[in-house]
Amino acid sequence: MSTLTTSYSSNHQDGYFSNLGRAARVFIGALVAAKPVAPAATAEDQRHVRPSRRDIALLNSEAARYEKLMPNLSAELRFLASRG
Repeated sequence: MSTLTTSYSSNHQDGYFSNLGRAARVFIGALVAAKPVAPAATAEDQRHVRPSRRDIALLNSEAARYEKLMPNLSAELRFLASRG
């Protein structure tokens, strides 16, 4: 394994190629950087909460409102309400 090291100089006469090299090192470093791993979800986190009757009635009323304008949306809202 190799590591990228950078040396900073106090020389303020940076040219195009030194900027290009720095940008390439940062880009490669970003490509190979390890991303943090999210912890696994527990069974308690994945509990299914049943929607209330009020929520189901709200979805059905929205479906009825859009029946003539957007029948596909209306069907989708009814499907969502039936999944409860």
